[in-house]
Amino acid sequence: MSGVSLAVAPRSEPDRTVAPGGEKTDHQKFRHHLQQQQQLAVSGVMGSLRLIELQLVAFIMVFSVSGLVPLLDLVFPAFISVYLIALSRFAFPSFGRLSTDGSQEIFNGSKMFKLYVILGTTIGLLLPLAYVLGGFARADENAVRSATRHLFLLSFQILTENVISGLSLFSPPVRALVPLLYTGRRIFVILDWVQDAWLNKTLPKNAPSKDVAWEWLGRWLAAANLLYFSINMLCFLIPQFLPRAFESYFRDTDELHRKMSEDKRATSPANRIRPTIDRKLD
Repeated sequence: MSGVSLAVAPRSEPDRTVAPGGEKTDHQKFRHHLQQQQQLAVSGVMGSLRLIELQLVAFIMVFSVSGLVPLLDLVFPAFISVYLIALSRFAFPSFGRLSTDGSQEIFNGSKMFKLYVILGTTIGLLLPLAYVLGGFARADENAVRSATRHLFLLSFQILTENVISGLSLFSPPVRALVPLLYTGRRIFVILDWVQDAWLNKTLPKNAPSKDVAWEWLGRWLAAANLLYFSINMLCFLIPQFLPRAFESYFRDTDELHRKMSEDKRATSPANRIRPTIDRKLD
């Protein structure tokens, strides 16, 4: 949910295109790789819809029809999807990877970083989901409404990350922008949640202890989400993840242009005639 699922892209199958002389050229590899991308685009989307994606789709549908998500939040994922497609088409087209191992690593996390991700999953997804279910059981519409917006956007973010990470049609910068854009929007949503939990709700002086515990659970859960995702955006996504994505993209672009220039020089008529002239002179 923080861009970690996009840190390693899927591996592509090795290219088997062979040049007329029996040698594979980088330009032919690139053309064949793009053809494979176009042919596997639809199957890649369907293949990526594993169990977790189907569960997220179910969450999104329930949140959408519940009437608890405002129209702006409902439209936001559609806008982001169109924007990402436009970026991948006009600004940052994917050129594929020409490296022999086929890996597209952007960020390698340590064990501590993996624990950090698990903590974010617990704070951002599991606990808010349990809080919403508890709100339904307690008929606390205000608590349900406050946390549902965050869960709706987070579910869409995870679904989008998982789907486009299985498609090599999207370049690293486009994939890295998914958690950045969604997290930026969710921080404002969480701010509304914090305001509702800490400022807009008051308990009577003689409230039962279980109501007091429930009230403070919502307050600290909203504050924990605001703290975690603010740190995630300001200390990881912007200064580390996004720059590495652009660095990887521009490095691969330069490598592609260099290899295509070498192929053009190697197959130019002048380079073909020169060995023949040298043999005649000998």
